Amino acid sequence: MREKKQQARQRQDNDDKAGKAGLTGRSFLYVGGRDCQVAHLRQIASSYGANLIHHDGGLREAVSRIDNVLPSVDCVFCPIDCISHDACIRVKTGCKKWEKAFVPLRNGSKSSFERALQSMSQGDSTQ
Repeated sequence: MREKKQQARQRQDNDDKAGKAGLTGRSFLYVGGRDCQVAHLRQIASSYGANLIHHDGGLREAVSRIDNVLPSVDCVFCPIDCISHDACIRVKTGCKKWEKAFVPLRNGSKSSFERALQSMSQGDSTQ
């Protein structure tokens, strides 16, 4: 019985790793959100093998910096509850120009971001 549980756990771990591997080497831009969560968001992205670049959405950083970062990323995430209107418009316009995926998140929570990454890793991406 114990051996079956270990085998099942091993299969689940392998499935999790295989799903996360789909994002390995990808680069994401996260615009907005809460500064206190950036380190946690980076850790979540890292667990999927991805790199996360953060822009605060115009609080301290110039919104124009978004234009410089967009060409180098694969996808942009925006929590719609924690971003300025100007930054959101800049991101959406830039994503169309550079043909990048734009993923609006319901909120700035860690779980919302992780659900989006999990969905992307399983092939349900917005691209």
